[in-house]
Amino acid sequence: MLALGLLLNTVGLGVICWLMFTLAVYILPFFVGLNAGFWAYHSGAGVLGTPIVAIAAGGITLAIAQVAFAMTQSLILRAVIAAVFALPATLAGYHLALAMAHLGVPSPAWQQFFACLGAIFIGGTAWTRLTVLTAPRQFDSNAAVVSDPQPVLTATAHQQ
Repeated sequence: MLALGLLLNTVGLGVICWLMFTLAVYILPFFVGLNAGFWAYHSGAGVLGTPIVAIAAGGITLAIAQVAFAMTQSLILRAVIAAVFALPATLAGYHLALAMAHLGVPSPAWQQFFACLGAIFIGGTAWTRLTVLTAPRQFDSNAAVVSDPQPVLTATAHQQ
């Protein structure tokens, strides 16, 4: 029974780490949605209106940031947008790594070291996912008119 508990704890910690690294980019929209939901609830939106406001605010935050990041050509503006997304992820990564370090590391100095290391890795992951996966696009109003149509048939269809 002890071995099963150790195995399940290890798997659970691994799933938590995987979720944190996967969802690091979405922490800022989550915080915005959470704050908008609290604001809506306290201003009288009720139980039905609060989730709608929260989901809309988080989704709009993510959409605006992705569009702004993809459309801008300025490296400074892209770095600012990426930093705005990476800083909350870094803070959340610090607290997650600190909580995990409290489970297995007795020394407070080493707990802080591992928490800072986790913050760097998770913030770097959020930065990388935002910057690497989104290439800047050229805005050209004539692109739809001038572009050539894409071929429908593949090369293997032409050989027959």
